[in-house]
Amino acid sequence: MSEPYSNSGPTGISEESLDWHFYLGILRQRWRLVLAGCALAMIAAAVHFLITPESYRATTTLQIEQRGTMSVTSDPNPWLEAWIGMKYYPTQYRLLESRGLAERVVLDLGLMDDSRFNSSPRQLLGGADADRSAAADEAVLARLAKRVLAGLKIEPVKDTELVELSFVTSNAEMASRVANGIADAFIDWGIETRTATVGRASEFLSRQIDTLKAEINDKEQQLQSYGRSTDILNLDPASNTTLQQLDRLNEDFVAALGDRLEKEARHNELRYSPPDALANRVSGGLVSELQKEQMRQEAEYESRLRTYKPEWPEMVDLKARIDEGRADLERMIVEQTREALASANADYQTARRREQSLADEIARVKAEVMDRNASAVEFRNLEMEIQNRRQLLDEMLRRLSEAGVRARLQSERETNVRVIDRALTPRSPFRPSLLRNLIVGLIAGLGLGVGFVVVLQLMDRTIKGPAEVQQRLALPVLAAVPDLDHRSSASRYGYYEPRPQPAAGEASDRVARIASADAPPKVELLPETSPRSAVSEAYRSLRTALMLSSADELRVLAVTSPESGDGKTATAVNLAVVMAQLGRRTLLVDGDLRRPRLHQIFERDNSSGLVHALAGGVDPATLYLTTGVDNLSLCPSGPHPPNPSELLASARMAEFLARATRDFDTVVVDTPPALVVTDAVVIGALCDGMILCLRANKTVHEDAEGCADRLRQAGVRLLGAVLNRFRPLAGDTYSRRYYSYETYTDEPDQARGAA
Repeated sequence: MSEPYSNSGPTGISEESLDWHFYLGILRQRWRLVLAGCALAMIAAAVHFLITPESYRATTTLQIEQRGTMSVTSDPNPWLEAWIGMKYYPTQYRLLESRGLAERVVLDLGLMDDSRFNSSPRQLLGGADADRSAAADEAVLARLAKRVLAGLKIEPVKDTELVELSFVTSNAEMASRVANGIADAFIDWGIETRTATVGRASEFLSRQIDTLKAEINDKEQQLQSYGRSTDILNLDPASNTTLQQLDRLNEDFVAALGDRLEKEARHNELRYSPPDALANRVSGGLVSELQKEQMRQEAEYESRLRTYKPEWPEMVDLKARIDEGRADLERMIVEQTREALASANADYQTARRREQSLADEIARVKAEVMDRNASAVEFRNLEMEIQNRRQLLDEMLRRLSEAGVRARLQSERETNVRVIDRALTPRSPFRPSLLRNLIVGLIAGLGLGVGFVVVLQLMDRTIKGPAEVQQRLALPVLAAVPDLDHRSSASRYGYYEPRPQPAAGEASDRVARIASADAPPKVELLPETSPRSAVSEAYRSLRTALMLSSADELRVLAVTSPESGDGKTATAVNLAVVMAQLGRRTLLVDGDLRRPRLHQIFERDNSSGLVHALAGGVDPATLYLTTGVDNLSLCPSGPHPPNPSELLASARMAEFLARATRDFDTVVVDTPPALVVTDAVVIGALCDGMILCLRANKTVHEDAEGCADRLRQAGVRLLGAVLNRFRPLAGDTYSRRYYSYETYTDEPDQARGAA
C-alpha cells in the first residue's frame, strides 16, 4: 500500500516545514523552460555586448583631511566641531559632483575645443568665433559639464580619508586626462576658496579692531569725567560700613528664618499628632501609666463579671472607679494637648515676628545702600565695559595674527587634499564585458525561467500527488501508479490497438504476444507480462490496500474515473490480474456499455456479453470467456444497447452480480466515467465498493471533487483513489521508493547475466 502524504498541503508543500525537494523537483520537471529562459537571456546579453560601444575608466585616488573652519570670534566648541565633522565629507563628495567644478574642468582642460570630447569643438571668446554670443558659450559649457558629470563616479573608501574618483568615456587617454583634471581642479578650487575666505576674515578683523579701539577710548574718557563729577576714589567693599551692616543682617535673617521654619515644623507636628501620644510626651509618660492602670481595672472588672453580677456592691464601686479614672485621663489628655499646642504656637509666632523684623531692616538697609552706591555702580559698569572691550580687542588681535599666518600658508599652496594615485591611461575597455554580460544574462535567465515555472505551477489546477488527493477529496490513496513515460518515451498508457479477432486455436499465445519485444510496453496486463516492474508492484499495493481496507470481504469492486483517459480500464484490468495471481477466481466485467475496451485488450469476441445477460434469456455462465491469465475470466459488454443506463439500473444487473459472486471469488467491474454518464453511479450502488481513478497532472481539482461528491451523494461506498500516470518529483519520498524498488529488482537479473 502506498504511504499517505499526511504532512503535505495541496501543492505538495509541507505545512510544518518548507520542503525544498518539492521546489527542486518542479524545476527538474520543467528544466527545459528554465534552460530556454537562460538561453534567451544570454543571447540578449551577447547581442548587447556586440552593440554597446567601448568605454574606458580611469581612477584617481585622493586623500581629503578634515580641517575645522576658522572661528573669528571665540574658541571652537567641541560639540559644534563634531557636528560639523559629520557633514564635512558628504559636503566634499557633493562638491566633487557639482556643476561648478565640472565647468572649471572643461575650461582648464580646453575640452570645448577637443574633438575627442566635444563633437563640434568651438573656441572660447576670441579668435574666429569672437562674434559668438556669451549665452551660446554658456550653453556649450553647461552641456559639456553635464557630460563630465555623467561619466564621473565618486566612491569613498570605507573607514578611511581616501576617495576614488573615476571617469568613464569612450577614449582611453581622455578618461585619464579628465580624471586627473577633476582632482587638480578640486585642489585648486579649495585653495582659492580658502584664500578668499582668509582675506575676507582679515578685512573683517581689521575693521572690528579699529572699531573696538575707538569704543575703548570713548569709554575711558566717560569714566574719567564721571569719576571727577562724583568724587569716587575707592570702590573697595571692605571700607563700606553699610555693606558690612547688610552682611550681618543677612546672617541674622538666615538664622531667624531657620529658627522660624523649625518652630513652624514643630507646631505642625504637634497639631497633627494623636492627642494621647502628644499628652504622654508632654507629661513625661504619665498618661501612658494612667492608661495602663485604666486597662488593668477594666480587665479586673471583666474578670469579676464571670463571678459577680454588675449589681454587686463591690462591682458597682469598681465600675465607678473605672469611669472616674477614664474621665480624669481624658481631661488630662485635653489639658496637656492644649498646653503643648499653645506653647508651640507661641514659639512659632515669636520666631515669625523676629524674621519679619529682620526682613524689614534688611530692606531698609538695601534701600540705603542703593541710594548711596548708585554712582559707584555706574562707575563700576563703565569699568566693566572697558575691561570687556579690551579682552575682545586682545582676542581680535590674536585672530588677526592667525589669519596672517594662514594667508602666508595659502601663498605656499598648502592644502588638505592630496593626490595619492594619479589616473593612468587604461589599456582595456571597462565595458562592455562579455563575461559580465553573460553572467548577468545567466542570472536574469534563471530568474525568468524560475518565474515562468512558478507562474505555471500556480496556474496549474490539476492534481499532482497523493497528498493533494487526500486533502481535497478526503480519500485515502490506495496506490500511486508510476507513469511509464517517466522512464521511457516509448512507454505509454493507452488501450491496445484493435487486432483481428483470433481463431479458436490462437487464444493460448495471447499473453505471449502481448509481452513480445516488438510491441512497446503498455500498462494493461503489465503485472502479468512484467511482474518485477514498479508499476506491477503498485497494483499489488492496490490489492493489499483493498484487502486491508475493510473488515468485510470485498467481493464486487467497481472502478471509475471523472473523465475518460484517466486510466480506469487499465486499473480494472491490472487489479483483476493481481487478484487472479493470488489464486482467487476473478471475473472482469466490462460495464462500459458505451465504449467497451476490455475485449480489445484480451483480443476476444464482443458479439455477446453483459448486454445479453441484462436483456434476459441468456445464462451468465455462458458469457464468461478465458483471458490467457490463470484464474481470470472476462465478461465483455456485448453489442451497443440503445438504453445503457436503464439496463444497468435493472434488477437483472443485481442478479448478474449475485450470480457472479457465487461463481467467482472476486468480481471487478469496469464502469464509464462518472462525470460523463450516470452508469458508474448505478453500478457503484450495487457493488461492495468503488475505486476512483485520477490521472496525475490531468484531472483538475473541480472534476475530482465533483465526481467524489456525486458518488457520495448517491450512496456509493468509495474505498479510495488510485493516482495513475504519477510522475514523482525528483528527490521526493515516492521517487526514492520508486527508483529504489527498480534498482532492487534489477540486481538479481544482473547477477544472473554476469554468471
